Amino acid sequence: MPRPLLYTIGAFFGTGFAPIAPATVASALFAVMWWAAWTYLGPITPLVNLVLLVVVTAIGIPVAQKLEDIHGEDPSLVVIDEVAGMLVTFLFVSAGWQGWVIGFFWFRFFDILKPLGVRKLEQLGGGGGVGIMADDIGAGVQACLATHGTLWLLARFVA
Repeated sequence: MPRPLLYTIGAFFGTGFAPIAPATVASALFAVMWWAAWTYLGPITPLVNLVLLVVVTAIGIPVAQKLEDIHGEDPSLVVIDEVAGMLVTFLFVSAGWQGWVIGFFWFRFFDILKPLGVRKLEQLGGGGGVGIMADDIGAGVQACLATHGTLWLLARFVA
């Protein structure tokens, strides 16, 4: 893979080079892109979401591995894993921008703290590209559940 493409994918359009919180910047860009896609293309079905997740993960693993080989263990510029985690977070979330904002915050919470075994996922496949992607997918699962729970609570007690 040509280096410019490797960095475009791995650093998710340059967000991985943000001087502060590159993972949060990448997650925020993805959330805005998700909103734009829903707004201008219509709802994204769970099937399309899952296909995107598989494609991002399949491409992200070797890209993350190559960038780790170049830059050392789990380099902060690799943020394609945030895209995979956000795709999991937004699975079945159709509440509009409020749901995506809630999902964004839950994903950042779980990705930063890595509770309930998420940190152990970093060692999957011996670490490297698999581990880089796996922990964010795990954080995305937790964030997805928390997002749906939050939306359910809001619908029952606030609306």
